Amino acid sequence: MGAMTTTDHGADRVETVPLFDVITPGASTGIGSLPHRDARAGVEFALREHELAVIPSLPRRSPAEAMIAQALVGVPGIALGQYGSIAVDVDRIDTSAVRTDLGSDSFVGFRTFCDVALERGLAGMPVKWQFVGPITLGVALIRAGVPVDVAFEVGETAVRQHVRALHAEVARCMPGSPQLVLFDEPWLGELADQDFPIDPDHAIDLLSGAMASLQPDATVGVHCCARTDWASVLAAGPQVLSLPATGDLVSVGGYLQRFLEHDGWIAWGAVATDGPIGVTAGRAWYHLSGLWCELVQGGADPVALRRQSFVTPHCGLGMHSPVVAERVCRTVRDISRRVRDQATAARFVLGA
Repeated sequence: MGAMTTTDHGADRVETVPLFDVITPGASTGIGSLPHRDARAGVEFALREHELAVIPSLPRRSPAEAMIAQALVGVPGIALGQYGSIAVDVDRIDTSAVRTDLGSDSFVGFRTFCDVALERGLAGMPVKWQFVGPITLGVALIRAGVPVDVAFEVGETAVRQHVRALHAEVARCMPGSPQLVLFDEPWLGELADQDFPIDPDHAIDLLSGAMASLQPDATVGVHCCARTDWASVLAAGPQVLSLPATGDLVSVGGYLQRFLEHDGWIAWGAVATDGPIGVTAGRAWYHLSGLWCELVQGGADPVALRRQSFVTPHCGLGMHSPVVAERVCRTVRDISRRVRDQATAARFVLGA
């Protein structure tokens, strides 16, 4: 996990320092979507408000930047409507011909970030981005009328094709920059339901394959806002788990501890993003530290909980206003500072 990777850029070979070697404990970061309608403003926000910069998607700027719409760009037989609807001609679907069109309306936020990175010479700066996972994309296609086997074949192929293309573009514009790529899988919360369209083992294989398509060139992980079977998710082999910091995690504390023991990192969603946003940093910190106390009582390592952590909102901020998004990010940074202070104190006490 800590090995240095090398990326080819024509005649140049650019070495990339491992992400975890350059990230401070408790670093603040975001979860993908932002509410800005102006792409440049969204990118400036993403660079300014997060310690680990996030390449944003901007679904309010255009429905084409919604996560399902992004993943279906360049899939023959599937067209996107003006307001994000999906039109499918099953007979024309051809997974062998999936192409990634970075010039499309779906990637304006992504493209603008890369342009700014080139302008400012941000080579070597760690960066995070997010893309829908194959399970959630497959479910979305089933709901649009695509047969189950075709839906998940498209989900698998389209996600792998697009993330490889996006990773290559970031590496071109930001050579030497460690990339953290999270696969967004909100439908993982339904994985154990009897009527879920595929069995859990098949789903985890799909997710594992998507992550493997970027390794070892990127650090990969899974984001899920919903309650899910985290033991099954861990079986897919993520290096980072991104999850809301809620009390139900105590029941899977043993799995989380083993994940940390194997050098995994957790992005703790410490600030709620559903409903009215009124949580203060003090209250959010109280909930996160209380959860950590319960996990420690169950056997978790208190040092690893803090040192192998990011701090985030629960989910993306695309449905809120820029003012609210700024308030949430300010709260996340405040909590991040508290985590870092505790991690530093723990190292001092232990002589590390």
